[in-house]
Amino acid sequence: MRRFGRIYDGIARQRLAPRARSMRLLPTPSEEALWAALRRGQLGVRFRRQVLLGPYIVDFFAPAALLVVEVDGGIHRAQVHRDALRDAALHAGGLRVVHIDAELVLRDMTRAIATIRSALTP
Repeated sequence: MRRFGRIYDGIARQRLAPRARSMRLLPTPSEEALWAALRRGQLGVRFRRQVLLGPYIVDFFAPAALLVVEVDGGIHRAQVHRDALRDAALHAGGLRVVHIDAELVLRDMTRAIATIRSALTP
């Protein structure tokens, strides 16, 4: 299957699906807090969490808005280049990506939600 500019096969999906499932079961504190604010269409669109998009697992995805929301914790500071490549592939697939710092989610949820709301309006 061809998605987001890369060849994507069933073997990769078989490997990633259990990882995504475990990430849904054991979210980080910031992901858990943000999910409470996003779930059940509270922002006017439905979000899914820890979703497989091609060869990537994204934190949150609103299919109707073609929006990916990534919660960036400490590990993302060490993989800036890798995240940029993933973002470029997602953009090439027609998706918009917004990054929110994990600290912001825990410290100022209102501002984090405002950032997502503004990304939802084209």
